[in-house]
Amino acid sequence: MFSKRSRYRKLDDVVTADAEGRSAQSKALRLLPEVSGTFLHTVEEPDRLDHLAYKYYKQPQKWWRICDANPEFMLPQALLGKDPVKTTRFPLTVDEETPEPFWVGLLSAVQKTVGVERAQLAKEETALVDRVRSVGLNEVTVKVPEYRYVLIVRHNVMNVDEEALAAQISGLSFTVGPPESVGRVGKQIIIPPNIVG
Repeated sequence: MFSKRSRYRKLDDVVTADAEGRSAQSKALRLLPEVSGTFLHTVEEPDRLDHLAYKYYKQPQKWWRICDANPEFMLPQALLGKDPVKTTRFPLTVDEETPEPFWVGLLSAVQKTVGVERAQLAKEETALVDRVRSVGLNEVTVKVPEYRYVLIVRHNVMNVDEEALAAQISGLSFTVGPPESVGRVGKQIIIPPNIVG
């Protein structure tokens, strides 16, 4: 039984049989509708789908229209960055005397942590700084890039949170900067037009 506002109410009924021959009645698969005439909303930290539906449609029950218009997100929570699986960046300070490849032990230990899906190390240029170099008898000032290492971890916060990961990384003799969440805040989602019916 579906309410008159349900997006499943108008779907055809389907009867299927299981392996033992028992039949069950259900609704047909609901295909995503074509979306046109859209505009964008920039995600903010406190956003909720029902609040956005009320803001744009004056009906909080129409939150699923926003989900339909953004099919690249498997879960409604992921659309707003509230998915339990998230990506966190951990800036690392690496001692100049640390032998390469220092990251092998780090990646191995972090990837074995329950709740970690993937860990990878990135080397990012942070700035160009002036350095004095000797060239023959002359000293020359040259621009040299400075780098930082960042450990990027995709993890399930139900199993392991940022604080636990930072503590684990610190325990492996690395200095860890404040974790940086890679989320949806500041990014845009599609808001489809309000279709009556």
